[in-house]
Amino acid sequence: MMEKTKAASAKVLRMQRQRQIKDKVVNFTIGLGGVSVIVAIALIFFYLMVEVWPLFKGAEVKGEQAVATASPALYLNADEYNDSGVRILADGHVQIIDAKSGAVRSETTLPLAAGVTVAAVHEGPVLSGLVGIGLSNGKLLVAKPDYSVSYDDHNARTVTTSLAYPYGQEPVTIDAGGAPLKVFYVRGDDEGFKVLARANNQVVRLAFAAASTGEEPAGLSFGDSEETVKHYVAGQSDVLDYQGAEPHDIIIGQDGNWGYVFHDRNRVSVYNLRGEPVLTEDVALTDGGAEVTTVAALQGNISLLVGDSSGQVAQWFLVRDPKSEVDRFGLKKIRSVKLGKAAITAIAAEARRKGFLAGDASGVVSYYYTTSERLITQEQAATTPIRTLSMSSRSQGVLVQSEDSYSFWHLDIEHPDISMSSAWSKVWYESYEAPGYTWQSSSGTTDFESKLSLMPLTFGTLKAAFYAMLLAAPLAICGAMYTAIFMAPGLRRKVKPAIELMQALPTVILGFLAGLWLAPTIEANLPGIFSLLILTPIAILVVGALWSRLPLEKRNVAEGWAPVILIVPILAVAWLSFACSQPIENTFFGGDVRLWLETSTGLKFDQRNSLIVGLAMGFAVIAPIFSIAEDALFAVPRHLTNGSLALGATQWQTLVRVVLPTASPGIFSALMIGFGRAVGETMIVLMATGNTAVMDWNIFEGMRTLSANVAVEMGEAEVGSTHFRVLFLSALVLFVLTFILNTVAEVVRTRLRKKYGSL
Repeated sequence: MMEKTKAASAKVLRMQRQRQIKDKVVNFTIGLGGVSVIVAIALIFFYLMVEVWPLFKGAEVKGEQAVATASPALYLNADEYNDSGVRILADGHVQIIDAKSGAVRSETTLPLAAGVTVAAVHEGPVLSGLVGIGLSNGKLLVAKPDYSVSYDDHNARTVTTSLAYPYGQEPVTIDAGGAPLKVFYVRGDDEGFKVLARANNQVVRLAFAAASTGEEPAGLSFGDSEETVKHYVAGQSDVLDYQGAEPHDIIIGQDGNWGYVFHDRNRVSVYNLRGEPVLTEDVALTDGGAEVTTVAALQGNISLLVGDSSGQVAQWFLVRDPKSEVDRFGLKKIRSVKLGKAAITAIAAEARRKGFLAGDASGVVSYYYTTSERLITQEQAATTPIRTLSMSSRSQGVLVQSEDSYSFWHLDIEHPDISMSSAWSKVWYESYEAPGYTWQSSSGTTDFESKLSLMPLTFGTLKAAFYAMLLAAPLAICGAMYTAIFMAPGLRRKVKPAIELMQALPTVILGFLAGLWLAPTIEANLPGIFSLLILTPIAILVVGALWSRLPLEKRNVAEGWAPVILIVPILAVAWLSFACSQPIENTFFGGDVRLWLETSTGLKFDQRNSLIVGLAMGFAVIAPIFSIAEDALFAVPRHLTNGSLALGATQWQTLVRVVLPTASPGIFSALMIGFGRAVGETMIVLMATGNTAVMDWNIFEGMRTLSANVAVEMGEAEVGSTHFRVLFLSALVLFVLTFILNTVAEVVRTRLRKKYGSL
């Protein structure tokens, strides 16, 4: 007997040890899984931060040894690799230099007549690379740096640099009186070039068109080429209605449609050059006694950069008057930056972006980016005033010419076009009527200004989630309340799994149906949809009232199965609403409810809009909210409900005063999980919103969300570009937003559990 007892005890001890081992293994596995999840989330956050961090790095600047120069260059330019450059001097000499050291590699002269010198050099639009060279005899020579790149068998790069003359080496006459040509601007294309200049004591516009001589190019025999030598002759000539003092600068604006004549050291006359030149306005550029010292055009020639004697550079561009019935534009000061106390003496626009260099009288060179309003860097480049500046086309090198020295500066800044201000605040973009939040990451034009505001995307994310929750939350919570408290157990066992099965539907299928079927259906039956929303609750109330008036002996439905009766009335109301949709539209809305909405209420209607997203994504979010909330309500201890009912409370009173407070932590968790699901949803909003990045609560307009934007544009973004990293910033914002929502939900849930957990 004793042996059996000992054997039984030993067996019990072995089972206990086995259970302890299993408990430890399970606890370790669960703990390891939890830690792994936390580590994975931390790694995702770290990876996003690594990709985003370069957006907000400062510039790295390193200068080469300055080289003394006998006379300052009037023009500087370097190739994209910062290997060689071109320097034009006042005596007509053209130097091919080593861009970094400034050493002269070769030297030629401009094709000038004897005794003719260079009076002024003005660069044309930065994207064209043209250079206008005004001569002392009133003529103009148009040139352009030419960099030919070749590679040998060992892949070594060689850059051959020269100064080309795209319109011929024969200067054209601008000032017939022979006065030195100092104030002018030139822009051109393959067909010819236009000049706006101060000549013959007037401001004139001249057009030079290409004309074939019929001669063969030198060095070619007959039949070698069909090309012919071209020369350029003066065509159209206009005199501008200019009455101001002697102008000191002239610029031709975007596409040659606008002309700007700067005069009196603080004013500009604006001319419309479409057709006959027309003076549209005369604007004061400075106040407080400051004088304009230098001007330039930003890349694209939409914006003017105006430097003054107080050390400030201001950006101006034409803004359309929204109140004008015709296209009337006015020159507006958009932004300005104070770079120092010394007068601005030189400005050079960046070739591929909307930044610029500015040099002042104290020898300081600054790099500023207009869209992001970032002062990237300032360097003491010389001890004498800066006269000429240039930035290589890849924005990796800066050439500086002061009164007595030349220097080269290495510049490393990859993403100057984004800042916290431009990402989250209103920005006044070129050609826009007012500051705003805009997302437009690409365009087909070379002078495009990236618009990378995250506000429309964040707004669209919250808007989509709001309309989805507006539909899903009431239906899911009320359905959970009825299913858990009032519904018969047999019906509950059928309804709850059916609703939970909705979670298995792929969101891509829901998005596909919403975009291709639901959106056109609602557009064609918009009055029917709103009739359905109004008539359905009325029908339910009517059926409920009639049901309550029936004698008990005629209610042949078991307790808790009454909702089944509502299926037929709801289907009948749906059929009636859609059947009456077209007659309602014809009778009350003139046959086109969309046009009526726009003309009567100002609401624009897009086929794929917030209503579609609310219905489709609300359908997807109902299931998780219902499931979690129903479990929380059904799990309320029975002794609480039984005690309430025993004390005389009705089922509704018990639900409101006992069950809901006790289950509130679970219900709140259900809502927050549903909201988080709506915030992070991708496929439905991608296929059913139209992806328009607008900020409008109008239920008939679409939106673009953070997740959908990443899905749409990540595959097309250049790796490492600003666009690429801003998409990662969007993902980081979505990650942080979801993290905050979950953290707040957990804090509130914990407090509610502490408050009602003692019941």
